[in-house]
Amino acid sequence: MDMVGRRLKPIAFLGDALDLLRAFPEGARKEAGVQLHKIQQGLTPTDWKPMRTIGPGVAEIRIHDEGGAFRVIYIATRDSAIYVLHAFQKKTQRTAKRDLDLAAARLRQI
Repeated sequence: MDMVGRRLKPIAFLGDALDLLRAFPEGARKEAGVQLHKIQQGLTPTDWKPMRTIGPGVAEIRIHDEGGAFRVIYIATRDSAIYVLHAFQKKTQRTAKRDLDLAAARLRQI
């Protein structure tokens, strides 16, 4: 239970999303954990953007670390859990189509 006595919404990692997140450099991994905890509390992540191209309610957490740019794509609008659809290091300005397609395929699994 958090400080207000509410239960935190569980986080469900789809596919290899948890393994990918665990492979982030330590700083980026810790920041992802802090931001996911904020979402569990019903708060907004510090740096995020909606990912409507994947589906309604889907968003990404944007993490900038000395190791690079990292993203965690999730959906928190479901009652049962926060679903982490994908986690990856961003190599270019545009998100790779394969990363978007993978997140969209996992969204369809829910």
